Amino acid sequence: MAAPLESRRIVIAGASSLLGAELKTLLEEGRFAACDFRLVDEEAVAGILTEAGGEAAVIQPVEEDSFNKAWIVFFAGSPAFSKRNFELARNSGAHIVDLSGEFAGHPGVQTWLPKFDVLPGVQFNKDAGIFVVPSAPAEIIARLTIALRQWKLNSLTAVAFQPVSSSAGKAGIEELESQTGQLFSFQPLGKEVFHAQAAFTMLDRFGSASRHNLQSALDILRREVRSCLPAEALTPSLQLLHAPVYYGTTVAGFAQIAASADAVALGKSCESCGFSITAEDAAPDNISCAGETSLQLAPPRPDPSNPGTWWFWAAADNLRLPAANAVKLAEKLLE
Repeated sequence: MAAPLESRRIVIAGASSLLGAELKTLLEEGRFAACDFRLVDEEAVAGILTEAGGEAAVIQPVEEDSFNKAWIVFFAGSPAFSKRNFELARNSGAHIVDLSGEFAGHPGVQTWLPKFDVLPGVQFNKDAGIFVVPSAPAEIIARLTIALRQWKLNSLTAVAFQPVSSSAGKAGIEELESQTGQLFSFQPLGKEVFHAQAAFTMLDRFGSASRHNLQSALDILRREVRSCLPAEALTPSLQLLHAPVYYGTTVAGFAQIAASADAVALGKSCESCGFSITAEDAAPDNISCAGETSLQLAPPRPDPSNPGTWWFWAAADNLRLPAANAVKLAEKLLE
């Protein structure tokens, strides 16, 4: 007989992160509100006062018994934090759900997205024990790849634009805000986080002294996308760029297909794979997707200079979407 929800312990590892906070909020708003929450994180942020289950709670450092009696452990911090604490979590026997991307593509790890396992060639192993919930840009690119398979997809190139809340969390938001003010007032720029000008600037890399690395994030994005796709599916070519915005992921895609198609037919294929098609005069952006769990996609546009090639533009909330997916996965594991 399954244990009642009230007796199930949920550990959020990386609880002080923006993603961890979003996840906790969604868990408490749904059927897991009565669960026993344990919040842990890096030593440097331990002691932060927050709340869990309507009561005051303190984020604790990870210790030997942090994952004891856990039913499920969510890793919502940095990839390095997930890697360091994985063995402790696994030894607890809990379900492990990784939102950091660290374990994407690893043997025996199950990648999961809502309604993705019903698509052709995609399988879900509920008994895997270790699950990955991909980032918002990875989900956009993976679903677009699946949607275009029926049109004899020859190639897909996608560029994801990463907000500072994904690349550096609260510290990144604060530095972008301060740099913006410093530029307007002609003051020297503070560059402690990115070691580069992040405000009003598009970048494919941060300063060499920054601990935040776009190439490492791109490597994770590639593994996330590949882990979502069937073995025989085409692997998209990817790039990840810094966008000087606080929240919201946007993705530009360029596809070459062999089959004849029009924008309406392609749009319907994308809708069947989980996208919400916006109006022609209301293209998605990082503001329109804020607080939403949908994948917003503008109507596909053909490239008149190259027949059979199409442009795609999509947006999603970089925090709300993966957090909501993680909650749906937890609900699936209750079945």
